[in-house]
Amino acid sequence: MSEPKVISVEGLSSSEAKWVKLKKCTYRDPTGKEALFYARNPCRVSYRRFLAVAILALLRSESNKFPPSTIIIEQYRPPVDRHVVGLISEGESPEQTAIRELEEETGFKASGVVQSSPLLVSDPGMTNANMKLVTVDVPFPENLEMPAQKLDPGEFIQVRIVELAKLRAELQAYERKGFVIDAKLDHLASGFELAEKLRQPKSST
Repeated sequence: MSEPKVISVEGLSSSEAKWVKLKKCTYRDPTGKEALFYARNPCRVSYRRFLAVAILALLRSESNKFPPSTIIIEQYRPPVDRHVVGLISEGESPEQTAIRELEEETGFKASGVVQSSPLLVSDPGMTNANMKLVTVDVPFPENLEMPAQKLDPGEFIQVRIVELAKLRAELQAYERKGFVIDAKLDHLASGFELAEKLRQPKSST
């Protein structure tokens, strides 16, 4: 299988756009003055509807055979031409989507939802695209087992299991290899690393 790469880039008219459209927004600023702003918006969503879910899977052994871990994926993304979670189907809740997408893309089956975030926006200065972060529980009686993925045709996703305590080091290794890190994953790693530092007792001087 060959290495994916962008081979051409060209402009796209609004009539051809399937997923994203460029919008000109007129708004009133705090002084009452009208101003223009340009945004890149998904075609099928308003900011009040959930468009996507990001899934934080907590893998754990009920008999402590392996340390708490999570799943990260490697997937080529054409907009950044590098290797860097799914649309909500009609009638599905974000939580149902998270459990379904986790099994389809990684093969892992969640036993339930630990928590679900409020509506989140990642780049509100550019787009009204939004998401929810859904944390799911994936317990194992003993050892970790790698299930088979259930990918759709045309999907190419590499699954990696990483110990939560080593997530920051893993992402740094990816960066050295030329990968681009998804902001949501880096924020998670930063938060976990900071929480661990704050838990450590301060040394007396």
